[in-house]
Amino acid sequence: MDRIKIVAAAIASSLLVSCGGVGCPERFTDYVDPFIGTDGHGHVFLGANVPFGGVQLGPSNTTQGWDWCSGYHYSDSIVKGFAHTHLSGTGIGDLGDVVFMPTTGGVTVVEEEYVSAYGHEGETARPGYYSVLLEKYGITAELTATERCGMHRYTYPEGTEEGGLVIDLESGIGWDAPVKGFIRRVDDRTVEGYRYSTGWAADQRVYFFARFSQPMTGMRVFDDNVEVLSDEAEGVRIRARVDFGEVSQLVAEVGISAVSMEGARLNCHAELDGRTFDEVASTASDKWNDYLSKIRVEGGRDDDRRAFYTALYHTAFAPQLFCDADGSYRGADGAVYRDTSHNVYTVYSLWDTYRAANPLYTIIEPERTGEFVDNFLKIYDQQGRLPVWHLAGNETDCMVGYHSIPVIAMACLRGIGGFDILKAYEAARSYADLDERGLDHIRSVGYIPSDKEPESVAKALEYAVDDWAVAQMAARMGRQDDYDRFMARSRGYVRYFDKGSGFMRGVRSDGGWSEGFDPVVSRHRNDDYCEGNAWQYVWMVPHDVEGLVALFGSEEAFESKLDSLFVVEAELGDEASPDISGLIGQYAQGNEPNHSTPFLYNYIGRQWKSAELSRRIMRSFFDDTPAGLCGNEDAGQMSAWYVLAAAGLYPANAVSGAFLIASPLFDKVTVNVGEKVSFTVEAVGNSEDNIYVQSAELNGMPYDKSYITYGDIVSGGVLRLVMGPEPNCDFGASEQARPRSAVY
Repeated sequence: MDRIKIVAAAIASSLLVSCGGVGCPERFTDYVDPFIGTDGHGHVFLGANVPFGGVQLGPSNTTQGWDWCSGYHYSDSIVKGFAHTHLSGTGIGDLGDVVFMPTTGGVTVVEEEYVSAYGHEGETARPGYYSVLLEKYGITAELTATERCGMHRYTYPEGTEEGGLVIDLESGIGWDAPVKGFIRRVDDRTVEGYRYSTGWAADQRVYFFARFSQPMTGMRVFDDNVEVLSDEAEGVRIRARVDFGEVSQLVAEVGISAVSMEGARLNCHAELDGRTFDEVASTASDKWNDYLSKIRVEGGRDDDRRAFYTALYHTAFAPQLFCDADGSYRGADGAVYRDTSHNVYTVYSLWDTYRAANPLYTIIEPERTGEFVDNFLKIYDQQGRLPVWHLAGNETDCMVGYHSIPVIAMACLRGIGGFDILKAYEAARSYADLDERGLDHIRSVGYIPSDKEPESVAKALEYAVDDWAVAQMAARMGRQDDYDRFMARSRGYVRYFDKGSGFMRGVRSDGGWSEGFDPVVSRHRNDDYCEGNAWQYVWMVPHDVEGLVALFGSEEAFESKLDSLFVVEAELGDEASPDISGLIGQYAQGNEPNHSTPFLYNYIGRQWKSAELSRRIMRSFFDDTPAGLCGNEDAGQMSAWYVLAAAGLYPANAVSGAFLIASPLFDKVTVNVGEKVSFTVEAVGNSEDNIYVQSAELNGMPYDKSYITYGDIVSGGVLRLVMGPEPNCDFGASEQARPRSAVY
């Protein structure tokens, strides 16, 4: 960064910190650093998008392994172009569709020839905007986006006589491989086409329509690097070089669609007609500021505010819009539908997001939550079952459990509308009766035999969580028989508990324990657990903590075992999942199954231990550097954990409506929960040393519970916590003050 930029940034920062008076609005976007999470194992998307938008326009490196799942990694220095679709934080690479790369001179369409070096000193990123200097060409590429369109502005070196643009319909990210591509020159300013690919999404289709600010002087089309003497071509490895001759600055407007080229064209007209690049970038920034303004934090450190607002920013990268401006969308059955009453989304990383991201959305995005559930029901109609992990209209069946059900239950139990509640219940109930992924064993013998099904323990424990959610919906609807059946199934975790070792273990068909048990070792996708080990999975009973305590025999035994989790040091083994990261003892903050574990102390009256651990985790594994996430982001879940923990609240049981009190990172956190309604967590005397709750008030009245409810939050008010340097062991200790396994 040059000296002028440094001085400007310092002035902006000082104004932001000092600006708190009337008539001096705050730009929450100024606290966001989009580079956070792009290094290490964060897998975070870097580029231009809008909240929950269908376009993620950003740089793509050549994939070099797992840490490039988003298409970009901070350690890299070579860019192959700017793709219009990306995933953020996933552990599997896909998308990366329709790559544009500006060039000069007679560069061919061979990737090794047209790629360019870049450096971080030549990069700028802020919400809704990205730019980079392409060192090979001296071109400054700027990107911004709307919901369904990407906008590029390329500034070429003075005197450029052979300005060009490579359009790459072959390249994708990670698993993604081209199946068929098509490009056609429509007129001297317009091209259109499509890219079909297979990968994590088995049948992905992206159509595009692009128009340029100046006429083309020519377009050469290539199939597998062999020129096709035509203005259009279809093949597997399609690329094109568009020539503009003399050019100083070029703007490319690109609409995308999963439905058709016509849909992409209409999206472009609907969202970009008559708008300049700067206007689109300004609007994108405003949309991000509106989203970030849903939560205001005060006090604390500057680096914490940057980490917080960047985390909140990351929570709106997914789900991604998946319908055209006219409501058309591609269904899970491949057919085209139209719905003008609800938006349709994709990228449902439900194994991750049901734990914290979806509970957060029920507070700050209730209407969108209703749309998500309506989407689930559309998918249910089209593929015959609710989604597991949906991507670009495809069921990936990734991860274990059927966690669309907790999201449905949250919406039903919290009075969020926008969908057919009876149909939602029937869809949830019906999933449990399918014969897939071990469910048939649960119905036939009451458990999943480890010699019949991989990841048997993980699947069974996650199914138990989902069954508990179905039971709560059944109770609300007066379905007593269903309630009894699903409550019984939700206690199926008991079958896997080995009292001798104090762990959840695999059980064979003959009723004996799996052989070769080691509570530390984790073999990636090839043992009784899923991205974890026995130490991490014994706590995966957030829906019935009282029942888990009973298995240990006493609260003291439970507490001792839980304490041990955070101190046991041991090697995970060479075959361990790379997702097991962010370790404190055997606790793994870097992967989702552990995310509720630090807060389980509240259930046994030891709230101060939850406070201590949540502070330690935030301080150890979240910061404002590129490597500021200890594990992959997973479509917003890792960041949602931080957003809620920093507010001092966490939904250990996502469905119940209880948010457990821990230790707020900021002096005051105010959440907008409705029209002129807000809920505030105020931490009096908060500091790096004063991390323990001494006493509490809710709306001015003494409050001794170690949790608050969803109803408390959305009704508005103030939770006032007095903080101190030593634990008050009485706070939240009584039976009446503890959270229970119930719906609030």
